[in-house]
Amino acid sequence: MRTDRDAILLVEDDQTLAELLAEELESEGYRVTTCSSAEQALAEVESVRPVLVISDLQLPGKDGLALLDDIRSLQPPPAVLMISAYGTVDRAVAALKAGADNFLTKPLDMDHFLLSVERLLANRRLLDEVSRYRAALEADDFHGMEGSSPPMRSLFDRICRIAQADGPVLISGESGTGKDLVARALHAESPRAEKAFLAVNCAGVPGELLESEFFGHAAGAFSGADQARPGLFREADGGTLFLDEIAEMPVALQAKLLRALQDGRIRPVGSDREARVDVRLVAATNVDLARKVSAGAFREDLYYRLEAFQLELPPLRDRGDDLELLAMRFLTRFAAARERPARLLSERALAAMKAYSWPGNVRELRNAMERAVTFCDAQQVGPEHLPERVGKARPSQPGAVAAVPEVLLEGDFLPSLNQLRQRYVRYVLERMGGNKRRAAALLGVGRRTLYRWLEEPEKPGDDSGSS
Repeated sequence: MRTDRDAILLVEDDQTLAELLAEELESEGYRVTTCSSAEQALAEVESVRPVLVISDLQLPGKDGLALLDDIRSLQPPPAVLMISAYGTVDRAVAALKAGADNFLTKPLDMDHFLLSVERLLANRRLLDEVSRYRAALEADDFHGMEGSSPPMRSLFDRICRIAQADGPVLISGESGTGKDLVARALHAESPRAEKAFLAVNCAGVPGELLESEFFGHAAGAFSGADQARPGLFREADGGTLFLDEIAEMPVALQAKLLRALQDGRIRPVGSDREARVDVRLVAATNVDLARKVSAGAFREDLYYRLEAFQLELPPLRDRGDDLELLAMRFLTRFAAARERPARLLSERALAAMKAYSWPGNVRELRNAMERAVTFCDAQQVGPEHLPERVGKARPSQPGAVAAVPEVLLEGDFLPSLNQLRQRYVRYVLERMGGNKRRAAALLGVGRRTLYRWLEEPEKPGDDSGSS
């Protein structure tokens, strides 16, 4: 798919040749602007923002080499392809030394010309992506997401790569991991960045209004529809539509969403006409969609369409030193906002924070640091300034035997083996913030076994059998 990043400025005073080259380039899908002098070219550069300039060396007034000097001073400079009927080695060397990316002589072989253009643009796109990746990986702040741990660096890299594609994206992860920020980063890094980004929470719109919300409606389509409404898909045409909590979408509407994704067509409620739209869909969920599919609560065909590109966000507990980095930044920001002195984390507070599982992830950490700034009058934040569940967390000691959690016991009666297993499974799942994949891994069983255990009722007796 060609984009505005494939804009070309053609500078040629031979009108017949200019028309021929422009026609050939446009037939390949490029957006071409033509002019006949260096002065006109410089005037067009600001508005066209070309990724490639194709210029004759012999021009009226300023020649092509002088134009090349002016173009190379632009930031970022476009690629430059020079052409000339005077194809001497000296002139070619002079053009290349001055910064031209390639040099072709007239008469042009059209196939070779188009191949040279494609190679120059492909190389420029590669350089742009490398530059973007480096900036993303070296910066602590990537479109509002902060972190330098390996899981986050890997995530930033995948966002940059996936953003250049056009298929749907499914973002999964626990609550508070920043799925909305990832969706916005995908849009900002994509060729659609200058177009609309719209977000909707599928759980926040009444089921009976979802179809109208997405696809619009005609005037008089239903009671209260006094005026026609375009709907989110048409409002996001050319851009990105982010559907948060996609698992909450009614099954009946999922079929219409699938059709919009496959055909690029929508039909407003109450209308007999379809409209074509070009929208990239990004969906997010904090539940296991495959589990929803198995239960018949989510369409299998829509699930496989959405997972063309999948991003699973790492929980805070898996991000290593990012925990301390984020905590200190939140502490600094909240202190500055309240005009209070900056606070430091004590060793005891940091140890408790590292021992805690953070089921609410970055959102929970942010709230905990706001509380710490509010209640801490000392220079250092201690465990007592943190939420009680965080401040009382204790790191596990290698080889130590932990006390049996009270939740596994019931009064003075010891549970049966079956009851103990059921309670322990639910206890682990709670500690993992509801993440069944992590709970199953910790328990050393497959997810199917975990699902079976969760569905079994807690009953007396044990699993030892009779002799």
